[in-house]
Amino acid sequence: MNSYLIFSYAGVALCGIGVFGFIFHSHLIKRLIAFNILSNGVFLILVGLAQNAQKQPDHLPQALVLTGIVVAVAATALALVLIKQWYAISQQTTLPEDQEHQ
Repeated sequence: MNSYLIFSYAGVALCGIGVFGFIFHSHLIKRLIAFNILSNGVFLILVGLAQNAQKQPDHLPQALVLTGIVVAVAATALALVLIKQWYAISQQTTLPEDQEHQ
């Protein structure tokens, strides 16, 4: 088994875990963590598929992953600020739509 397949399979597993956590948790911080796990899975898939048999990686997916990491860090910081503001306003860690389903 090649290393790029291991990266791709690990990325698929992380995507599955992230989707599961995002769907089944109503706590906003847990959803944010699940979303970050999902994005890391996508990054692993892109890195794994960028490799080829000649050991010459494609540079475009690597640049996309690097840019995606920077965007993910900025989006996580923004989401944390929004979650903090939501908690300060409503004293709840879930959204009203999620409370209706409980």
